[in-house]
Amino acid sequence: MSQDNTIDYFMKTAWQTVANKYNFIATQHGFTQAAGYILINIHKDGTPVSQIANSTGVKTTSLSRVLNNLEALGFIYRETSETDKRSVKVYLTELGKEKRKIAKDVVREFNEYLESQLPEEERIQLVKTLSKINELASSYMPGLRLESLD
Repeated sequence: MSQDNTIDYFMKTAWQTVANKYNFIATQHGFTQAAGYILINIHKDGTPVSQIANSTGVKTTSLSRVLNNLEALGFIYRETSETDKRSVKVYLTELGKEKRKIAKDVVREFNEYLESQLPEEERIQLVKTLSKINELASSYMPGLRLESLD
């Protein structure tokens, strides 16, 4: 099996194209795709860093670097809990709220574009297939053949 004929190759290249498009658009607004994704996951009443990590799937070291950059850009600020010094919440500044809106609008617009280009049947099948691949990848154990999930 050649590399360019594997399921994961097509998934990776498709996602990389999407991420590159998001990065291209985001840089026009002064941030990155990763930063935009994090901004979208920060709620009005602040969001604990641990929750941002869980909801975005970003590793702690990468998240720390992105949060430091967002803070330096004036998009966010952090507050440590008075009761638990280990707990830190992230809040959006006014500028961060503007950038979050841009990020949400870009995602919404891009998804509307994709939906307009894919017939509903194809879109539904794609979501089912990707969901199944997610399940399969989660349950995969190298060296073990698992029975089909059907």
